[in-house]
Amino acid sequence: MIYDVTRAERQTARSPTLGELALASRRLDALSLPRFELVSPEFRHGELLPTRATVDGDGTPPPLSWGPLDPEPVSYALICEDPDAPRTTPFVHWIVYGIPGNTLCIDANLNDFHEGLNSRGEVGFAPAAPPRGDGPHRYVFQLFALDTALTLPAGRDYDSVLPALQGHVMVWGQLIGVYQRI
Repeated sequence: MIYDVTRAERQTARSPTLGELALASRRLDALSLPRFELVSPEFRHGELLPTRATVDGDGTPPPLSWGPLDPEPVSYALICEDPDAPRTTPFVHWIVYGIPGNTLCIDANLNDFHEGLNSRGEVGFAPAAPPRGDGPHRYVFQLFALDTALTLPAGRDYDSVLPALQGHVMVWGQLIGVYQRI
């Protein structure tokens, strides 16, 4: 299902933080594109991440799903970022690309999808681990439907994946989870 951001959502939006300004969706100029609904059976948009997706759990990513798109994209790419990290750019928690266009879900079993480097310099999902007492952090899962297949090998970093997405995003979806450590 594709939807548009409503006028009320635009009017009530606050000024973005530095981290928000550097999110992949903004850097790819996706905010002006149509959106589709990205969901998880483990949390709703704006609610707490499941403990398993954090350093206080087993550190596995939450499952994500979406409906079929028309036209069907050639592929998808997923980027999860924390814009509230104490740095000038978001902390990249997860990059997945090479997701075939007929895929409707993703979970810890990534099949033949390619994972990129997170901000720790490791391939795969970096669990949510905000500094204790730092307040709630948002984990922004952004799924981009692409009109091309990314031919990048696994293990590429954010600065290699993002330019490959530029100009190829057809529609996109976003799901935000929140986590705080006291």
